[in-house]
Formats: sequence, C-alpha cells, structure tokens
Amino acid sequence: MSTSQNAPYHHGNLRQALLEAALVILEQQGEAGLGLRDLARAVGVSAAAPYRHFDSRAALLEALAVTGFQRFAARMEAVAAAGPADPMAAMGKTYVVFALQNANLFRLMFSPQLKKDGRPGLRMAADAAFETLRHVVGGDLQTGRIAALAAWAKVHGLAVLLLDGQIAIRAGEDTEALLTEIIGSL
Repeated sequence: MSTSQNAPYHHGNLRQALLEAALVILEQQGEAGLGLRDLARAVGVSAAAPYRHFDSRAALLEALAVTGFQRFAARMEAVAAAGPADPMAAMGKTYVVFALQNANLFRLMFSPQLKKDGRPGLRMAADAAFETLRHVVGGDLQTGRIAALAAWAKVHGLAVLLLDGQIAIRAGEDTEALLTEIIGSL
C-alpha cells in the first residue's frame, strides 16, 4: 500500500502498530528478523513509511527496548502496589518471569549493543525500572542503591541462566515453585 505525504495512515497510530508488529517478530525470529522493510510489509504500509517514525533499524531497536522497560516497570510497580508480604521476593520472581515470557525482548533490553549513553529515552526508561526496585528496597539513596543493585544482579543472573539453559527445568518440575524457592533463598 502506498502512502502519500498528506494521506493519513489507515492504522491511526502507525508508530504503535509498527512497535507491536516488531515485538511479535522479535519474539518469533529474534533481533535478526527485524528489518524496517519487512516490518512495513508485515503492517501493510509502504517500505518508506516506517522511516517517518524510526530513522534507522537502531532507532527501532531502541524504541523496542524502551517499550520493554516500560512494560517491565509497570509489572514491577503493580507488584509493589499489591503490598506482598515479601516485596523483594515478589519483585524478583516477577523479574525472572518477565524474562522467561519475553526472552528476546529481555535480551534486547540488556543488549550491550544498545548502550544507554547518548540515548536519553532508553536511559530514562531503564532508570525508571530500576528506581521501582530501589524504592521497594528503601533506605537512603546510596544504601538503597547498593541493596537494589545486589538484588538486581542476583535475579538477572538467575534469569539469564534459565534463558541460556544453564539451569534446566526438569520434566514435570513446577517452574513457579522453583523460582519461589531460589529467590526466597537470596
């Protein structure tokens, strides 16, 4: 479908439609499957249309990572707002479950290719997610930061070990129960 400069997109919000389609492609094919032309075809717009919203593939990847951090932070905030008996364990479990349910998005969010320096939107989204954890930890700014970094390192390591198959989930094993036990012992 061709679009002209003055014609409205049939999607209403093409940027959001592109991001949603890119998230599907990312989960199905990984980062290597993401290209702006292929994305345009998937959404049903001209090959040039995505460039009005993302000037490059790198800009698309950054926007996907920002979306990931926003969704991740929303989950963490919901857990904190629910007032669980052990908020750190509940947030840790939520962290790992998010990683397992969104493996390729999670990997993109923490990809070394997406350095947060020079990308203020990505830095803000990542910092907001971390701040949710730091707030639950409490304490003054420095003590709370150190405790939050320690908790983050532990659950991030667990998530990556599970994603990489270094910790195998055995046949018939209850993943939720396993996570509860591991995180409860942190």
